[in-house]
Amino acid sequence: MAVKNWIDALKSSQKTALIHDGKKKIHYLFTDGKEMAEEYDLKTDELISRKWRQKSTLGVQGVWQVEVGEPLNLPAGLDCDVIKENCSNPVFMRKDTKSSFQWRIRNLPYPKDVFSVSVEPSERCIVIKTTNKKYYKKFSVPDLDRSELPLDGSALSYTHANNTLIVSYLKPKEILTLEQELLKEVKKLKGASEGDVDCKTQ
Repeated sequence: MAVKNWIDALKSSQKTALIHDGKKKIHYLFTDGKEMAEEYDLKTDELISRKWRQKSTLGVQGVWQVEVGEPLNLPAGLDCDVIKENCSNPVFMRKDTKSSFQWRIRNLPYPKDVFSVSVEPSERCIVIKTTNKKYYKKFSVPDLDRSELPLDGSALSYTHANNTLIVSYLKPKEILTLEQELLKEVKKLKGASEGDVDCKTQ
């Protein structure tokens, strides 16, 4: 089963852990060369961020792609003029809870009844639309894709407050079990504290 394959891939990956600023940071290096970096809150065990990168076909190290957490803001050079995104543009990010995958889209100043949020099972994605045609977003749920689990429209809900649309998708029991197993693996890792040079790879 695909869930088991993903657990096996996580267990067989090379892992390095570091404790810094109240967070446990784990770096995974998979056998196919892909890298995953996660940050967990030390007190609550909550996943704060997850990002991925892989080498290009020419062997060049790729840019980190954020899956969970705040989007990366790449620092601009001080000596050049830079075209930047308008700060009032919608900002899309994922921030999960223990029981749900959750996406937040800030800077959407429309009433809740303007939004339509649905599942497209054939395309394996969630679609957000507005009746005023001001916002459209289509996105997948990588956790379900990795585990080859179907999308279920009844697990989807949304709310809107403070110019922010919050879309929630209840995690299926297979994902909850997988996350418990992953957390056990994470807790086994002895993380070096900041300043310790020797970061053991296990």
